[in-house]
Amino acid sequence: MVRQIIRVEPLSTYLERWKAPTSAVIRSGDTVYVSGFPPFDPRTGEVVEGASIERQTELVLEQMKLCLQTAGSSLENVLKCNVYCTSVEKFAAVNAVYGRYFPSDPPARIFVCVPAWPGPFDIEVDCVAALDGPTT
Repeated sequence: MVRQIIRVEPLSTYLERWKAPTSAVIRSGDTVYVSGFPPFDPRTGEVVEGASIERQTELVLEQMKLCLQTAGSSLENVLKCNVYCTSVEKFAAVNAVYGRYFPSDPPARIFVCVPAWPGPFDIEVDCVAALDGPTT
């Protein structure tokens, strides 16, 4: 099976600055795999510091949406999300924002509490999605 690496700017550049050995998006067949990202400030490319969990969640979901669109998919085609958060106390706040991005027929999901990140942020979300249409 062919594996296609898809650059998503400016996110791919942000990852390179972090020296993260990962690709933003991989496409294989009719499936898209989107990496989790820290909540990057879209104006600076730096991780937002001191932002509320609601704002951090919005940023990572907007980044995921950009990745999906760049790869030829969309939020409506997400099959599975993995949500990683530093505190279970943030569960309700994350769900409130997440529900705005997946208002009906949400994808399968897991919420995992992680002890820490290599940076000052509280959430990452990755996903697997189907492509919108036939591949070329």
